[in-house]
This record gives sequence, C-alpha cells and structure tokens, in this order.
Amino acid sequence: MSFPEPELLNQLVKRVFRVEDVTSLDPHQQPGFLMRYRGQLLDEDSASAYDLLAGLLDPYQITPHFRIEDGRQVIYLAPKQPDPKPDKVSTNIILFVLTVFSVMLAGAQPEGPVPTDTLGQMLMLAKSIFTGWPFALSLLGILLAHELGHYFMSLYHKTPATLPYFIPFPFSPLGTMGAAILMRGTPKNKRVLFDIGVAGPIAGLVVAIPVLLYGLTLSTTGTIDPNPNGFLEGNSLIYLFAKFVVFGQLLPAPVEPQGILYWLQYFFTGKPIPFGGLDVFIHPVAFAGWAGILVTALNLIPAGTLDGGHVVYSLFGEKAKKAFPYIVGLLAILGFVWTGWWLWAAMLFWLGRVNAQPIDQITELDPTRKLIAYTMMIVFIFVLTPVPFMLLAP
Repeated sequence: MSFPEPELLNQLVKRVFRVEDVTSLDPHQQPGFLMRYRGQLLDEDSASAYDLLAGLLDPYQITPHFRIEDGRQVIYLAPKQPDPKPDKVSTNIILFVLTVFSVMLAGAQPEGPVPTDTLGQMLMLAKSIFTGWPFALSLLGILLAHELGHYFMSLYHKTPATLPYFIPFPFSPLGTMGAAILMRGTPKNKRVLFDIGVAGPIAGLVVAIPVLLYGLTLSTTGTIDPNPNGFLEGNSLIYLFAKFVVFGQLLPAPVEPQGILYWLQYFFTGKPIPFGGLDVFIHPVAFAGWAGILVTALNLIPAGTLDGGHVVYSLFGEKAKKAFPYIVGLLAILGFVWTGWWLWAAMLFWLGRVNAQPIDQITELDPTRKLIAYTMMIVFIFVLTPVPFMLLAP
C-alpha cells in the first residue's frame, strides 16, 4: 500500500495541531506508525479536532492516534485497519439455545420424592425442566439486557462488536456462566469506551431490580434450619434494602435482636449463620433477580477489561492501573470467607492487567460522564456481595 507524501500529511495535521517537531517512522515495525507529531492542539475540544483530522485522513486510509507522552500532546499516523470479517451468528444462536435449556434445568422445580441414585435424579430433573421457565426467563432477560446494552452502545458509536455469546453451565446453581460480547474494533476515545462499558450494568440493573422486587413478593419467609445440601444466598446492600421494602425487616433476622457489629460481621463474613432465625424462602424469580445483581457486581469490579475497569480507566486513565494490585489483594482476602474470590483474583491477575486503549487518549470524560462514573462506583458498593453463598451444613 502506498501512502501520501509526508508534506501532504503535514499540511493535514497542521489543520488541527501546532506542530513542534515531526518524525518519520517505519510502518513495518511496531507499533506500525507512519509519522509522529509533537505539539499542541489548536482547539481545546480535542474530540472535535480528532473527528476533523480523521475525516481528512480517511480518503488516504490513514488513522490518527492521539496520545499524551511525557506531558506533551502527540499525534501518530497509522495505516487504517481493515474492517473485521462478519461473525458466524449461528454460534451465538446455538450457545443461546443451549444456555436456555441449561438455565431452565437449574430453575426446575421437581415434585415428589427425590431418587437416591444419580441417574434417577437426572431423569427427574429432565422431566421437570419446563417448570424452570420463570427462572430462565427472568435470569436470561437480565443477562440479555446487560449484553444488549453493550451491543447497542457499540453500534451507536460505530465500534464493531459481536452479538452476545451465552455460556451454558449445566448442573450449576444458575445454569450459566453469563454472557459476553467481544469488541472487534478499538473505541475512538475514553467517552466511547465509557459509554460502551457502563451501558451493560445500567441496562442489567434496570431489569434486575424490578425482577428482584417482584420475585420477593412471590417469596415467603421461614425458619433457617441446618441442611447439609442447602445454602443461603448472600447479601448486598441493595438486596437487604429490597427485602426490607417487601417484608419490613432486615433478613435474615437472628433469633435475638442484634446490634450493628453483628450485622457488619454477618455482611462481610456470612457468619454466624442465624439458625432458628427468619429468612426469605426465595422464589426462583427473586433468585434470578438476586443473581442479576451479583453478575452486575462482578462486572463492576474496577479492574482490567471488566465493565468496572472500563469505567475507572475512562475516568482516571493510566492512574487507574496503580489500584490493580490492591484490588487483586482485596479479592484474595475476601477469598478467606468465600473461596470463589480466589478464582476471580487469579483470573484478574493473569487476564485483567490490560485496559482497552482508545485511539484518542487525549479526550477526557465530560462532566456528565464523570458524574455517572462516580455514581457507578457508588452503585458497585451497593451491589457488592462479599459472601455470595453460605452452606447450611450444621
């Protein structure tokens, strides 16, 4: 591919940039740039300046990259990347259908005595699979809203992304490991990255909270008894509040009234389990709403390429990476009260140290987006469930 003469590129860049020095680069070497310009943008509105320069360079199949290096504004010019190839939608459909059956199986409500042999139990579940549709409809509705929030925001910002990939996980409490979309293009700037990242949790919560409240109205309360095969769902602040709204008290309620220190200990450790006390016998629809809140919390962990990682990187830039060791360390500490956090800490340690790098790294979030970002950090505190599951073994 042949590119325009450097002088023409210089003239185009000078339309938006006061050039202090220019360096020609070898496009065949990493990172594959043609030119580097150091200087200062002529317009304080860096987003508009980027759009103008990108439009000027597009006929030449060149993409500008805005950077900050050693406190100076820098523009790199690079060959435009080819458009991604269309994805096979059949894979998304097959995974979704498998996940529907897997989640229905998780939400099935078999009747009658439970067989003692494994094969008999599996046949009993298979026969009752269609009784799990309220749970499946509720949970998959929340997950679908979350992923479509990402997907439609990607379409709005013209950032290529795949349709949601649902992950079936048969014979597990939820029947699924969630869903994900893959960004096939690089976000233009931090505003675009933020919008795509935050759209999923917001859309998911818009569905999850009404589902949770409605499901709680279908639930009953009863006494907590030891059960070798049973468990209690953990509490987030928003789940505690939802139970208070529906039932008029903080649940699970111990036999004797307790003070704030008891509730703090129980909230963060799940102990002591208040046997003999009162709690919700959660309806499958409410359990789906609870699971939707949990999924939102996991996605809002402020690290790496998780939704929360996109939020804090968009807000704080490279400074956000300094918090990464503390976040992994906190998850490792929480692992002593729920071992599942150790898996998340390991996943983040190996896979979560990379943030999505926008093409334009000069443009910062505007005041409205900053307000939403700080709000979502508070939301993360409200949806965080320190101990998602507690066994009822005596």
